[in-house]
Amino acid sequence: MARSSGPAFVEDLGADYRAIEQEYRDLLERSTPPVDLQWEPVKIGPTWQYDNGWLLPEASLGWGFLSWTTRHLTGKGTKPWWWTAEQTRFLLWYYAVDSDGDFLYRSGRLQRLKGWGKDPTAAGISIGSLHAPIMFDHWEGDRPIGRDDPEAWTQIAAVSQDQTKNTFKLFPSLIPRATRTRYGISVGKLNVWSDGDQRQIEGISTAADSNEGGRPHLIIRAETQNWLSTNGGHDLAGAMDGNAAKAEQGTPARVLDIFNAYRPGRDSVAERAREAWESTQGDNATNVGYGVLWDSLEAPPEAPLTREAAPEVIRCIAGDASWLDVRPKGTIMESILNPENSPSESRRKWYNQIVGTEDAWAQPHWIDRPENRRRDDGLQPGDRVALFGDGSKSGDDTGLIAIRISDGLAQLLHHQHPGVDADNKPILVDRNQVDLAVTVAFDTYKVVAFYFDPSHAKADDAVEDDRFWWPMVDRWHERYHRRLDKKFWPVKSGPKLHSIAFDMSASAAQQLFQPAVTQVAEDMEAGEAPYRTSDVLRRHLKNARRREGRFGITIGKESRSSARKVDLAVCFVGARMLWRIVRLSQNKGTPGKGRVLIRD
Repeated sequence: MARSSGPAFVEDLGADYRAIEQEYRDLLERSTPPVDLQWEPVKIGPTWQYDNGWLLPEASLGWGFLSWTTRHLTGKGTKPWWWTAEQTRFLLWYYAVDSDGDFLYRSGRLQRLKGWGKDPTAAGISIGSLHAPIMFDHWEGDRPIGRDDPEAWTQIAAVSQDQTKNTFKLFPSLIPRATRTRYGISVGKLNVWSDGDQRQIEGISTAADSNEGGRPHLIIRAETQNWLSTNGGHDLAGAMDGNAAKAEQGTPARVLDIFNAYRPGRDSVAERAREAWESTQGDNATNVGYGVLWDSLEAPPEAPLTREAAPEVIRCIAGDASWLDVRPKGTIMESILNPENSPSESRRKWYNQIVGTEDAWAQPHWIDRPENRRRDDGLQPGDRVALFGDGSKSGDDTGLIAIRISDGLAQLLHHQHPGVDADNKPILVDRNQVDLAVTVAFDTYKVVAFYFDPSHAKADDAVEDDRFWWPMVDRWHERYHRRLDKKFWPVKSGPKLHSIAFDMSASAAQQLFQPAVTQVAEDMEAGEAPYRTSDVLRRHLKNARRREGRFGITIGKESRSSARKVDLAVCFVGARMLWRIVRLSQNKGTPGKGRVLIRD
């Protein structure tokens, strides 16, 4: 395709821009949040914050962006492109600047329900990035004045070319002939050039290593809920984040993710981003803020997914997306009622909720309840605790959790994910590191009970006992049995007398553990299962799936070959099971129902 050599002419459009800006100011002045909603949405970010007026940034280059895009882009038919009031507020925040003219947010995360208009939003932002005045230039009083970017380079990234095409297909109708002529814009299938070859928008969906070294000024990452390790999503995200971070001062590079709610436990780029952002929020944040604008409108967890309720629930989170068909017989309801679509997928797509699958052991919002996910001080030296560990030889993970007897606060003490070596051979767990973690626990806390489930794997280099874990578990018994309250030994009689070994393959152990699986899920739902926040522990809890057991519900991986581990969820259930045994004994003065006797 032939490309124009540059702009055809220059014209003073200041009056037009000022008039358009005033239209947007009037729009925000007369718009208010809906007051007749049957369901109060979960509002994350500033876009929907209202108190006798919308919460807006003190200074923003977004006004110039809005004016330029509306003046030079085309909406439906031949009408000018107008952003909705909701989009307007988001853009004002995305382009907000501080007193030095620096952007308040280096990155943005826009999470909305399916059909909200994320692709048109990405297209409009991309075209605006070519010539709108979004680079800080100077102040006029308290108003920041922007300039365009003569080296504008925007990448629209996805893990498949089809996803980038969804946005690029909008450009031909979005950019009218007059705008193409004025700015020398040429539109290709996966590229848009402007001002000759000086400015561009390009679609990216290739391997991450081919994108190392670029210096784009804006990266729009589409559908990051589908960016996984298996499709190169994390490598691509890492390469692009590195490219953005090395931008020169005065020409900042920014990232904007536009996506639906993610499926928890898949370890997508969107999931990691949400967990990282959440770690910076609240009084007990574990990380400092890093310049991310997160904006999401989600249905409340209790909203029912029924024919009667769904239209009103969707209306509460649709925002200004009035074009969504939420009629009882509309296309969205047909999708929800279609038995081929699981309820969890319908909630993810149409309610913008982060929910577990139908066989999820616990819903993500249970696990993340503030009453459960504690960021305050963890266990303290001298605390009276119980320990529960799960040992693997390779393949699965190994973990150790302590739980405080006084209040049931669980804390991860040790975790190993051995993985594979350069030849793709399984790496063995380091038993010495586990032994060290146990030693430190006994030196630090007053341990009253300790259960450890040793795998039945065989040791490759054994001289006498070829069981991989049992020699160590036996040494722990010899070392600590006098310090452990015999009321809580897993095996208290017979030739298998043992203070620690809790063999999960034994039917008596399953009879104790499996009812605890249901009890712990109920505790989490009620906000009564506190744990010291840990990303890997949360991930294992969210990965756990319900499975039928001989004595009730148990937990397991989504499939035998799944890479999404659940071993720390087993430790968490075991720790709370043991905690309950100790508490029952304290309350009754005798072991009572908490008695454990494994004879198998």
